[in-house]
Amino acid sequence: MTYLILKEVCDLPFYEIVCRKFNDLSDVQDKKIQDIVERLKKYEPLQYILGKTAFFGMEFNTNPFVLIPRPETEELIEWVLSENDVPNPRILDLCTGSGCIAIVLAKKIPGAELHALDISSAALDVAKLNARKNGVEIIFRCVDVLKENCDDTIFDIMVSNPPYVTEKEKQEMKPNVLQYEPPEALFVPNDNPLIFYDRISDMALRQLNKGGKLYFEINCNYGKQMVSLLEKKGFSHVELRKDISKNDRMIRAIK
Repeated sequence: MTYLILKEVCDLPFYEIVCRKFNDLSDVQDKKIQDIVERLKKYEPLQYILGKTAFFGMEFNTNPFVLIPRPETEELIEWVLSENDVPNPRILDLCTGSGCIAIVLAKKIPGAELHALDISSAALDVAKLNARKNGVEIIFRCVDVLKENCDDTIFDIMVSNPPYVTEKEKQEMKPNVLQYEPPEALFVPNDNPLIFYDRISDMALRQLNKGGKLYFEINCNYGKQMVSLLEKKGFSHVELRKDISKNDRMIRAIK
């Protein structure tokens, strides 16, 4: 965190920070650092203070309209990339937020056609900016996936990191998440924790090619339930994977 602050305020590379080249701060630089520290004391995420974050070796703009991209989502993307065997695939990212999943896939898969949906127009504004920033073209649409049908486009891959934190889990969350990140991108009802997965998997049954793959990031408390949900809907080769922290975090199914 100290490195990121000094890099932003002083524009110093890592080796100069290690060599303590920042001892002689200007009054302006000192004031900027003090302001950042005061905001951090109020639990505001550094990614929102700086307005950007690193993800999958790329830079993404961030603000309180979008979730901060996390390492677990990088693992999900790596799984998608490792299994893609379709030339020029058409891919749909649902609940795209900052656009991080769609943008990385567009960057890493030559010839891919990326579509991305989100209910929040403010989040889509951030995603569009990130797409331009990283030099990729993506078809963005403002859609409430719980209420609206998409068009009739058929996809080779569908992927989603939807809201999955139950309301009862709020008491376990840290203030930097609970007080600052958008609740509509985080929470689902206690009595229907798989609401987005149920809906999106039904969409996948209609809009995936035969043999097409569906990927989700999931709540680690519902791994077995997710396997059951997808198998009951008729998907095959359902595979549950753990993240680097050994929590059930990702699932893949094939139509």
